Amino acid sequence: MSPEHRSLLMRANRLLGANLVEANLVKIESLEAANERLLELVATDNPRQSTVLGILAYELKVLREEDVLQYVADERGVGLVDLRSYDLSEDLRKTLDLGACWATWTLPFDREEDMFFIATAYYLSPAVRTYWEKQLGGPIIWFGTTLEMLADAFEKIDTERSGNAPAKPAA
Repeated sequence: MSPEHRSLLMRANRLLGANLVEANLVKIESLEAANERLLELVATDNPRQSTVLGILAYELKVLREEDVLQYVADERGVGLVDLRSYDLSEDLRKTLDLGACWATWTLPFDREEDMFFIATAYYLSPAVRTYWEKQLGGPIIWFGTTLEMLADAFEKIDTERSGNAPAKPAA
């Protein structure tokens, strides 16, 4: 992971954790334990594991990812999206910075004229929203989604880019 992406990942996770505590979704003690574990995982350079949300939900089991999605939908008015049945637009797929996607657990998945549609598991992290607003430079409609759906989408894009994707039938 590049130093830029590592810094972004740490900032995104730190601010997400602070907002999870502020929203009373986790206790500070659980967040502290998750942050320690995050540092260990970041050192292994495994982006799929490097998420404070994943650690809280799936390792420490002190939070349900569904509760976070419900909170952002109810309290922040963010829609939810199931990426499994969505084909990423080709121009986004080609130009996407996958390192930034992994660092922020966010995926710009469509564009209509100047409007971007972005799926994220990290909506509660202001660092994530600010990063993507600066990168895309246009209006954004945010959607919440799960870590698993994002990771699967990132890995699919990476596979397609590396030329290991299954051949598409001729039209």
